[in-house]
Amino acid sequence: MKVVFLSRHQKNIERGAEVFVKELTERLSKKNHVDIFSGQKADSIKSILNGKYDIVIPVNGRFQSLKMSLGRLIGKYKLLITGHSGRGWDDILNIAVAKPDVFVALTDILASWAKKYAWGTEVEKIPNGIDLKKFSPKGERIELDLPRPIILSVGALVWYKHHERIIDAAAKINASLLIVGEGPLKESLEKEGRIKLGDRFMIKSYKNADMPKVYRSVDLFTLPSWDREAFGIVYLEAMASGLGVVAPDDLSRKEIIGDAGVLVNTADIFAYSQALEKALAFDWKNKPRQQAEKFSWDEVARKYENVMTKMLKK
Repeated sequence: MKVVFLSRHQKNIERGAEVFVKELTERLSKKNHVDIFSGQKADSIKSILNGKYDIVIPVNGRFQSLKMSLGRLIGKYKLLITGHSGRGWDDILNIAVAKPDVFVALTDILASWAKKYAWGTEVEKIPNGIDLKKFSPKGERIELDLPRPIILSVGALVWYKHHERIIDAAAKINASLLIVGEGPLKESLEKEGRIKLGDRFMIKSYKNADMPKVYRSVDLFTLPSWDREAFGIVYLEAMASGLGVVAPDDLSRKEIIGDAGVLVNTADIFAYSQALEKALAFDWKNKPRQQAEKFSWDEVARKYENVMTKMLKK
């Protein structure tokens, strides 16, 4: 089969959606012809039609999804859209207006939500995955100029990741905090962290290739992002690296983390700080790694290949 991913930022950003495209393409290419269109080409109907693709997968949503939906009138290809936006208007438009042949939700709760808008669209549930060779407890580490224990949070420095909550919670316990990310709130978070945590705080950014070393160099992972988070590949990266996790108490995070972490209302800073202390004191043994092994990219790619094969038979 001939497949194309449309990912505008594939060559210059390494977020969850871009990691998804990279990992899936690498595996699907073993048996199929798979291309990635980035930049302006990712929105070019002409390029799609010239390529004579069987399946088109836009990952940037909104106008791109709508445009590729209309392109089916000429190209006769099948349209698959993945729910990386989470619950909200972006994915409502992707489902109810773009009307893909298949919409892939990343968790059970998101699949149930998507079915409310999926008039004539088939909804499948396939989670994101993790490279279990790349992210592992064994391997090189880095030196961090922070007192132990060290709590790590990874995510864009934007309001809905709620990094301010982890700053407040970490300030109540005897631990350091490393936030890895870039974004518009960097300056304000840096100031807040310095005031409340002093030399126990650091914001840094690393290349994606260096992140396995970062995970191996800390003691606990947390990300207190909002409940519309579609998935959170960083949770898998942390667990695959052997780290226990503290995360918001919702059904999506429960499905991802299982018994490899502590779920808590992160808006309650006192409860959040207690959960962090509990997780730091707990001997997680191999639980995080075992949970991450349920989400290997190899298995995810197999499920996508099965779904796409069914699409072409209809």
